[in-house]
Amino acid sequence: MKISVLLAAYCGEKYIAAQVESVLCQLPADGELIISDDSPDGKTRQALEPFLTDSRVKYVIGPRKGVDANKEFLFTQCTGDVAFLCDQDDVWLPGKVERCMAAIESGACCVLHDAYLTDENLVKTGERLFDTRNAKKGIFHNILKNCYTGACMAVTREGFEAALPFPKDIPMHDQWLGLVCEKSGKVEFIAEPLILWRRNEGSMTGGRTSALQKIKWRIDITKDILTYKP
Repeated sequence: MKISVLLAAYCGEKYIAAQVESVLCQLPADGELIISDDSPDGKTRQALEPFLTDSRVKYVIGPRKGVDANKEFLFTQCTGDVAFLCDQDDVWLPGKVERCMAAIESGACCVLHDAYLTDENLVKTGERLFDTRNAKKGIFHNILKNCYTGACMAVTREGFEAALPFPKDIPMHDQWLGLVCEKSGKVEFIAEPLILWRRNEGSMTGGRTSALQKIKWRIDITKDILTYKP
């Protein structure tokens, strides 16, 4: 099965080289790393220059309509049988591709693995993603407290095509991908940290969302997944 790694970049010049290096170490010769740059006027491409001679690396300009639109665009560019989602500031640990592909080959259409949380210098904080998100399967559990995190996910073509196009009212694309795969196929969780998940000022989200907005998002995604038909 051909592997595609999908990386949505935005002003990623500070950390993206370390991430790309860690991906290419595990990417097979026939795999592809597609980097969609949503800030092409910035310095991301400059940071990527050492990698652009690698035939596996494909640099494209993003749609410049926000992160979810950029991720959706990446899926339309993907030519692989399996898509690994990838953030610009993390680092893959050895064995990530092998472990995820073993789960895919065992019949999963979506794989979610654990991650070590780190500071901006990749120093582990002592926390792990699965613990902080109370990670477990279940549609309504993941509507109330989502644990599907794109940087820790691999999805088959059948899985991501079933989730496209993304509904316009969903709060997060990765949550939608996970819920669709739960409804239409087999999801497997790997309780082993396979990336260093860098938490830095640029990656921090949340905290500014009102309680009312969060309630609305849950209502919207509940409606979307209940009316979704595989």
